Amino acid sequence: MTPQAIKVACSNCNLRELCMPMGLSDGDLGKLDELVTQRRRIKRGSALFSNGDKFSALYAIRVGFFKTCVTTEGGRDQVTGFQMAGEIMGLDGIVGDRHTCDAVALEDAEVCVMPYERIEDLSRDVPALQTHVHRIMSREIVRDHGVMLLLGSMRAEERLAAFLLNLVQRLQARGFSSSELVLRMTREEIGSYLGLKLETVSRTFSKFAEEGIVEVKQRHVRILSSDALRAIVNTPSCA
Repeated sequence: MTPQAIKVACSNCNLRELCMPMGLSDGDLGKLDELVTQRRRIKRGSALFSNGDKFSALYAIRVGFFKTCVTTEGGRDQVTGFQMAGEIMGLDGIVGDRHTCDAVALEDAEVCVMPYERIEDLSRDVPALQTHVHRIMSREIVRDHGVMLLLGSMRAEERLAAFLLNLVQRLQARGFSSSELVLRMTREEIGSYLGLKLETVSRTFSKFAEEGIVEVKQRHVRILSSDALRAIVNTPSCA
């Protein structure tokens, strides 16, 4: 495949975020063709990797939606994140050479497999790739900090408002609507992620709908007022 063909392919698949760091020469673009060794299709409900699996690769989501989760000592699944097309999974395995969570497809999905050894080898020849991988890692750390803030200091309304705003912002960056979305996850999974009971999630959705902030039809959500959601998130909590 020529560097020009790689450019066309990346521009059509939402993966240029990882596959095309800014400022690469045609020669470096040609080297990136060696990075993706295969594509894997994952059926809805199946795991891309599981806690304890040996770490060998990072995965760029080409199509579909995933959740990451861990099992608590009591046997309960705790959702730790939701990932969509154009995002990278598997970073949890770098430190200890084994994955520390389960990554489960919420719909039929496809990922590009990038062996970590190849990323390390190629990074020596293409410094921009190494810088880009570091940025992805840094973004994950920032996201984790955001979740800690979400769970530690926000009321239920603030948590759900922040979740919806974040989700639609990420979807909009991938060319989707800035006001309409289809929730690939269940209310229960949203509650697990936000530290809320299922009943609280459902009640908060209903409250937002009654106030004319959102319109909800099963998993279809239409945001009628992003400003109202932002106001909820930015409202100081009572001491």
